[in-house]
Amino acid sequence: MDALAVATLPLVQFLERSLRLWRRCTKPDRREYLRILQAVAMGILVMGAIGYVVRLVHIPINNILLG
Repeated sequence: MDALAVATLPLVQFLERSLRLWRRCTKPDRREYLRILQAVAMGILVMGAIGYVVRLVHIPINNILLG
């Protein structure tokens, strides 16, 4: 029986910690949701701008090398 307890102890501890975390979690309110949405939108815009600049610089360089 002792071997069974040793084998299941990590699983029991994991489940206890998971339940504790689940009980502490709350849904974001409207203000927090809008703030997260704004941060994600800014990240997408920044990544798009970087991609646009890289492509804008790459086209003339590619034409010089291959043209």
